Amino acid sequence: MTQLDRIKSGNEPLLTNDVASSGTKPHTIDVVAFIDAQKFSLYQWAILLLCFLVLATDGFDAAAIGYIAPALIVKWGVSREALGPVMGAALIGLGMGALVAGPIADLIGRKTVLVMSVACFGLWSIAAAQAQSLGTLTALRLLTGLGLGAAMPNAMTLMSEYAPARIRAVVVNVMNCGFSLGLVIGGVGSAWLIPKFGWQSVLIAGGIGPLVLAVLLASLLPESVQFLVVRSKAPARIARTLGQIAPGARLEDCHFVVTHANPQLSRDESPFAMLLSQRYRLGTLMLWIGYFMALLIYYLLTNWLPTLMKDAGFSMRNAALMTSLFPLGGIVGNICVGWVMDRFDGARVIALTFGLTAVLVLVAGQTMGYPGTLGALLFLCGVLLIGAGTSMSALAVTFYPTHGRATGVSWMHGMGRPGGVAGAWIGAALMGMGWNLGAVFSLLAVPALAAACAVYAMAPRKSRRAVLVHEQPDRAR
Repeated sequence: MTQLDRIKSGNEPLLTNDVASSGTKPHTIDVVAFIDAQKFSLYQWAILLLCFLVLATDGFDAAAIGYIAPALIVKWGVSREALGPVMGAALIGLGMGALVAGPIADLIGRKTVLVMSVACFGLWSIAAAQAQSLGTLTALRLLTGLGLGAAMPNAMTLMSEYAPARIRAVVVNVMNCGFSLGLVIGGVGSAWLIPKFGWQSVLIAGGIGPLVLAVLLASLLPESVQFLVVRSKAPARIARTLGQIAPGARLEDCHFVVTHANPQLSRDESPFAMLLSQRYRLGTLMLWIGYFMALLIYYLLTNWLPTLMKDAGFSMRNAALMTSLFPLGGIVGNICVGWVMDRFDGARVIALTFGLTAVLVLVAGQTMGYPGTLGALLFLCGVLLIGAGTSMSALAVTFYPTHGRATGVSWMHGMGRPGGVAGAWIGAALMGMGWNLGAVFSLLAVPALAAACAVYAMAPRKSRRAVLVHEQPDRAR
């Protein structure tokens, strides 16, 4: 039986070199290597399901304003341009929430921030349903966005720290399918809810779900064991959690450690200083630029596709249903791109996918007179664009070490969110100038190519297949 087989069976803990060389009884376990050596357990599937639901409720609430926009135009008698601030408000909140939540999560824990953020956007979504003016709705959507922005990157970080390295990209992307599913449910649900109960019902539904989920997260979701080790907290709690992943493992009286990809990193270094250090600066800036461009395209389409479709002659119901094909394609894209990333260099895979997106949106812009073809191309656009944009989070979680991972992922989201705001405002401006669906799609090839170039620039410096090396470990005693 090899050492790896003994680790998997629980007959031998995973040792660091300092313990092995001392001749003492081995009691030190590297939790990263321990998780990597295990099969993906039912316990990890449960964590994946909870994080998946976080992203689903996040997606439903993030896109809610786009689905109710046509109804607001009719009900309140406002212009399309006037909805720009309302659509941009949640995205501004998303950016602010992400920037603040990451560093906090690296200090107090991923789970604590995640539960609070889910409850936050649930409460403010219900409050937004009571708005009687654009100003009030804008303010409440800003507050909703704070919770939305804090939830997504922390769910991704926590899930990545429970996923074995060999399948990490596809696991994170499967979790992110929840966001696309939330968009699909939002489209289908809005098509049914708005005619029967009014636009407020969409926001109420988007608030009740997160509040129920916050209770489940508080009671069922574990804290990241990597975080607990780095912060030297609760070895008994770490042992219990690892025991859920590998029930046969012997974990009593063990020291737990975490290794980093960079042996020069200190856990005492400021996570934000790490982002802009010489080793990480280029990758950090390219992640920010690429995600900015991805969200510009994504939120322009998510917010304005229902209105563009309606202007193209579709009924309100059919416009919502056609729009839902875009995030539905994203579910397929997330899984496919994640699967490929686990086998090839992640930066190159994502860059290629963005490049193909640029070609496809140009083709989609020429198919206005063919509804069936347009629907198929919307689906394929979702496969490529959402698959690439989502996979940037999987790239980021492998790029940063444990003690700054939540900050790195959250700041990528936070610095990318202005792209979403820009997309919402650009969409409003283009609608005001009378641009049709075909012209808008053709324009989106430019940011897609910019995203492809930015992500490709990471590839020579930081391959997705960075190998963890042993170093001075963080310890939990």
